[in-house]
Amino acid sequence: MDGIVETLTATATAALAHWNLPAQVPQLLKYRENAVFKVRLADGQPAALRLHRPAYHSQAALASELAWMADLRRQGLAVPEPIPAVTGALLVALPADGDVPHYADLIGWVEGEPLGETGVPLPREGRDLPAIFAAIGRDMARMHNAADAFSKADGFERPAWDGAGLLGEAPFWGRFWDCEALQPEDRDYLTCLRDDLAVKLAGIAAVLDYGLIHADLVRENVFVQGEGVAFIDFDDCGFGFRLFELATALLRNRREADFADLRDALLAGYAEVRPQAKAEFVHLPLFLLLRALTYIGWAAARPDLPDNAARLKRYVADVRALAEEVSR
Repeated sequence: MDGIVETLTATATAALAHWNLPAQVPQLLKYRENAVFKVRLADGQPAALRLHRPAYHSQAALASELAWMADLRRQGLAVPEPIPAVTGALLVALPADGDVPHYADLIGWVEGEPLGETGVPLPREGRDLPAIFAAIGRDMARMHNAADAFSKADGFERPAWDGAGLLGEAPFWGRFWDCEALQPEDRDYLTCLRDDLAVKLAGIAAVLDYGLIHADLVRENVFVQGEGVAFIDFDDCGFGFRLFELATALLRNRREADFADLRDALLAGYAEVRPQAKAEFVHLPLFLLLRALTYIGWAAARPDLPDNAARLKRYVADVRALAEEVSR
């Protein structure tokens, strides 16, 4: 791991020249799909330099993500601001070994603190959590309004979490029913569940709100800023059901003692801005289940994770519990 970090840091250091940034050693903050570094701009302000994982998204998809983020900023949403390189481009191709380019971008720093951390109870001291969840709902709805008004340029490309993207033969986050690390009975269960859910989703998909979504508004990607919130990490943004967005923001909070209050606050905040969504809320349990299935697919595609067996066991248990709720 040390060698990988050293190589990534060297690449990030070389990338600084594309933005004419002062000499410095970038500070690695996160390394998962992307390597994210904290750097200093010429005026001393912080910014985030992202090295995108080669071959995870195409050049067109990365450019599309940045274009949508920039438009959301123009429409007043609290999201990172893409910073152009000296050439004016928002995305830079870096030298790389082999035929797969390594892309980098620079985005403005977002102040605040994460809403929480996965697997840890939400911090509560000094926080009005129902008010925060209502703010999350309102800003999600504002983001979807902005997305509906966004004029996509020719060549705009982002993944889709439609029926095929969630339950097809090649879901975007992996074949959750087809994981060798799962027990045979779990694979059989998930195979049958997938067939049942495909029928359910097909029966309602045509009448559900669908468009550009962030797609990964988990706790770590929601920053609390006093009474307001900001959204970061648009790496998985794409086209999807707006209920999938709501389910993503809620799923990891299900074990909070006051989850029902937090859920209702978020939905009320969302409906305050997009009242037409209220009729769809009845389908939220289905989308909580669909979102839970994506975590199995994600882990199945990453068998080298050190805690993968325990992670998969936990994810399958969550899916079984949510499936029972949907079937009631």
